[in-house]
Amino acid sequence: MTHPMSKGDYLTYRKAAATSMTGLVIQLILTLTVFFYARVAGDAAAAAASVFLLTGVLVWGVLLLVFDQHRRERIEAMEAEQLAVSGASAASAFENTGDEMRLAARRLALIYKWIVPAVAILLAAINIWVGFSRFRFYQSIEDYSNSSSHAGWALAIGIALAVVGFVFARFVSGMAKVNAWANLRAGATTSVAAALVGLVLAVGGFLELALSMDQVISIRPYIISIGMVAYGVEIVLNLLLDVYRPRKPGELPRPAFDSRFLGLLAAPDRIAENVGEAVNYQFGIDVTSSWFYQLLSKWIMAFIAIGIGIGWLMSSLVVVEPHERGLILTNGEISKPVYSFGEEGDGDVGPGLHIKWPWPFSTYETPVLVGGGDEQMRTTTGVRVLHLASNPPNNENTPILWTESHTRGERLNIVQPERSTEEDDASGGENASTNTVAELSLVAVEVPVHYVVRNVKLFDQFAAPGQREQMLLQVGRRIVTQYLGELAIDEVLATHRTSMPMELKARLDAAYGQFNDGQGAGIEILFVGVNGVHPPMRVAPSFERVISARQNRESLIEEARKSQIKMLTEVAGSVELAEQISEELVELDAIRREQGNLSDAYIESELRVQRLLERAGGESGELLLGANANRWVRHMSERGQASLLQGQQQAYLAAPELYRSKMYFDALAEAMRESRVYLTPAELESLLVRLELQDKQAGTDVFDAEAGEAMQ
Repeated sequence: MTHPMSKGDYLTYRKAAATSMTGLVIQLILTLTVFFYARVAGDAAAAAASVFLLTGVLVWGVLLLVFDQHRRERIEAMEAEQLAVSGASAASAFENTGDEMRLAARRLALIYKWIVPAVAILLAAINIWVGFSRFRFYQSIEDYSNSSSHAGWALAIGIALAVVGFVFARFVSGMAKVNAWANLRAGATTSVAAALVGLVLAVGGFLELALSMDQVISIRPYIISIGMVAYGVEIVLNLLLDVYRPRKPGELPRPAFDSRFLGLLAAPDRIAENVGEAVNYQFGIDVTSSWFYQLLSKWIMAFIAIGIGIGWLMSSLVVVEPHERGLILTNGEISKPVYSFGEEGDGDVGPGLHIKWPWPFSTYETPVLVGGGDEQMRTTTGVRVLHLASNPPNNENTPILWTESHTRGERLNIVQPERSTEEDDASGGENASTNTVAELSLVAVEVPVHYVVRNVKLFDQFAAPGQREQMLLQVGRRIVTQYLGELAIDEVLATHRTSMPMELKARLDAAYGQFNDGQGAGIEILFVGVNGVHPPMRVAPSFERVISARQNRESLIEEARKSQIKMLTEVAGSVELAEQISEELVELDAIRREQGNLSDAYIESELRVQRLLERAGGESGELLLGANANRWVRHMSERGQASLLQGQQQAYLAAPELYRSKMYFDALAEAMRESRVYLTPAELESLLVRLELQDKQAGTDVFDAEAGEAMQ
């Protein structure tokens, strides 16, 4: 089968294949350069750009495959023509002619039909997925590296990418004007994409170095991610539109990864032609032939050069914001500005406008906070935070529990085990020395340190840019580790919590004060905290059981105190008075054992106890007062009986017969008080008594006013 779209000779396609091989090598070199720069500098934009450039390697690989197969197909076609002319085909033993012998042509058709669309789908999927995922990743976190310490490398690499990519794209787009090499337009768009990536990196690095503008560095990852998504969407649209696009006979199919937009940038001369034609059509006259257009086109390069020169001279102007202090570096050394309209300190410059030598002879630098899990900020007066131990909780709105993980990458510090009690130490001997085995405990603690930069010159000198925060962090962690290693776990969890921040602040000040040969790091520590102290999550239940037991013990103690207060208050009226009575009782018991219970001291002590009990007013006081009352009642009753007996004795002695008679009749009257008495004459011989056994209270006496009250 003869491919109708392959009309060039094999030397033509060999030239295109060689160009594709060159493009593949250049694209691979550019990709590796950006990749290694992203790894070394930690540049998020370069990391995304390396993936974008890697897809260009696939494009050049497909073009190499296509043009090499075209070359093979042309060689096969030439051989078939020679056989047809010489008549060798008639002498073939297999009698195979035409398409049956065109294996290279069939492979070429297979490549155009399946391999090229499959690679286009793969490129679209990679660019859309990587671009979208990286965009979401940059939005979800704030601590990806935007370090400006490698801005010079970003500028150099970006310029190299832009120059090499644009020059090679112009060369390839010129070759693509030949019909047989038309598919090289896809390679040209890939080189233009590499040039645009280099332009983004170079612009960010230039603005950072010359004008100290880091906003472009912050948005570079978003620009490259959006570009990848747009490129992938264009590939998908090209695939869909290619299904319905009519083709002329002999026209080579245009790959879907041949970007139309990037193709315009690869051939800017066509853009100028199209714009000129659009302007002429809009105004109805030949604007491009006017004197103004000719003058503008003649001096356009001069105007561009003047604009670049003005931009270069503007790099000598430095505007320091109110929250900043910075350094002016001339040939790498700290220097004073040429002229200053603002605040000028000892080696640094403050807020205001300052004039320096243009870039690259002189640069302006402000200490930038890099990494540390915080958002990068260009400020010296702002408060910065270092976390010298465990990281803070991921979500500050949820409660922190020992038995649940609440932070990523929790750091554990080594501390001493719980201190031995004095009783254990007093037990001494061989057992005590055997029990003091070297043991260690682990504890997680948050140690946030808030500091500000006070001396920009000292802060800039003690470490390289991008390494200052790391050095402060590592030295601070060493101090925290040493200090916690001296404390016991019970001291860290409880007893030393209030004194730990002050001690750590003093040690950190001393450690940071040794920087710059004893001149200090140029920072001031504002606050050192000790928060979120807890044991490791696996052993947290054991600690909770100990705490629960201690709380139960305290609860029992409080319950016993409650019962003590209740009982003593009920017995003695108050706890203080009960304790005083208890002391008096102890003293009374001691006097009884020493002097007996008949001594004067014992009696006086007993009276004091009695008066205290009476004054207390509790149950014991009430019992004592009741006993006194009963004693007096019985005493007076017995005294009355004794007085009555004395009176009866005097009466008896005065008239014995009369006394006995009176006593007899009184006793008789007392005995008959509730009995019925019947009086009969003595001379009655026969007495018949008729008894009516009826309760006398069964009826009611109507003439008795008080009758019936006893029944109610």
